Amino acid sequence: MTQVTDSSPTDGLRCGILTNRLPAMKKNMSTLDRVIRAALALLVVVLYFTNQISGLAAIILGVVAVIFAFTSSVSFCPLYAALGLSTRRKAEA
Repeated sequence: MTQVTDSSPTDGLRCGILTNRLPAMKKNMSTLDRVIRAALALLVVVLYFTNQISGLAAIILGVVAVIFAFTSSVSFCPLYAALGLSTRRKAEA
């Protein structure tokens, strides 16, 4: 068995989070992209509560709406990051 020793008990830890192992979530969404995603998420919520969608469609669109709402609130899209895309202008970054 291999024993791992650190030079200090807090190496790589800052406020309880491993900072040297987690990549930073660099903003990669423009304001327009965020607004469109938020509007689509809101549209799904309205459609659900007005009984325009139900069943499996409501579940799938609800999950997509939650993802859109979260990504628009943090200005970061993991899919964009994986594909190396960004809709942010250089001046926004």
